[in-house]
Amino acid sequence: MTSEGPDHDEDPAERKMRFLFALRTRGVTDARVLTAMERIDRGRFVKNIFSDRAYEDMPLPISCGQTISQPSVVGLMTQALNVQPRDVVLEIGTGSGYQAAILSLLARRVYTVDRHRRLVREADALFRDMNLANITAVARDGSFGWPEQAPFDRIIVTAAAEDPPTPLLQQLKPGGIMVLPVGQSDTLQSLIKVTRTATGFEYDELRPVRFVPLVEGLASE
Repeated sequence: MTSEGPDHDEDPAERKMRFLFALRTRGVTDARVLTAMERIDRGRFVKNIFSDRAYEDMPLPISCGQTISQPSVVGLMTQALNVQPRDVVLEIGTGSGYQAAILSLLARRVYTVDRHRRLVREADALFRDMNLANITAVARDGSFGWPEQAPFDRIIVTAAAEDPPTPLLQQLKPGGIMVLPVGQSDTLQSLIKVTRTATGFEYDELRPVRFVPLVEGLASE
């Protein structure tokens, strides 16, 4: 989390303090979100040659050509989602499982989907090992949501679409919130917050971001 890179001899408590300080300086101020991110060790979701960089505020490569988002973006998206203890949350884009693990400490239940079966298997194994029993992970086309479990109090999308997918808007409860990146390319995207009202949807632009694209269909692995 410094320009010099990680310190292999750094005390875990010191490392955690620096990790949380970096989150706060980048705008993650919600106490519940910070507590959840303190409890979920990002190092468990980063593998191989990138494991030493797990506590830096940067995205990192994972399997299937995907990425684990930088912690500050995870924190800001979770903060914008404003998850309540009784909420049921849908996540589109399981990836490493890091975001779903954090959400599991804030919500009653988390449903997470990914088009890559391998990512779902690996994330589900981690959830089980960490005793995160309120997460259900499946491989399916996230652009269509999960109608069998709808409606949802909160929806979070960790891949960018040109516009909020209509099936996801339809699966959001009245009063519900969806947070997702939108943009027509991988270099020009905005993080937006969608709130479903009694008469329609309200849209708030939060900040520029860069995510992998939301792709329809299941992957081959």
